[in-house]
Amino acid sequence: MQDDGRVMALWMNGPEAWIQIGNLFAYLAMGHCVADYPLQTDRIAREKCPGCSSTIDWRWWLTAHAGVHAFFVVLITGLPLLGLGEWLLHALIDLGKCRRRYNLAVDQGLHLLCKLLWAALAVFALG
Repeated sequence: MQDDGRVMALWMNGPEAWIQIGNLFAYLAMGHCVADYPLQTDRIAREKCPGCSSTIDWRWWLTAHAGVHAFFVVLITGLPLLGLGEWLLHALIDLGKCRRRYNLAVDQGLHLLCKLLWAALAVFALG
């Protein structure tokens, strides 16, 4: 794999890259707040968990909810591949919370770590 200098530019040459990552992370975190709170109804929050769905299968609820998050990632970064990553990881993280593997604070921390990863990857990919 040939290094075209972007890695060194990101790590060595600049506060600009770190500022871009920080700004993009802020937008992604704000999008997360919108998608996880006002756009996730109580019904979605309940029925996306295994054993709690009363209308359609929980997998549909979880897939749709994670898809809303994926849409925000694509909208903000312009990179559909990052949206697909968000779709998968968001669903897996929420499934872990539904199965009581961890609490809400850990759940939200994992989601925000994903947003930081997307921001760094987007700056690297577009830089």
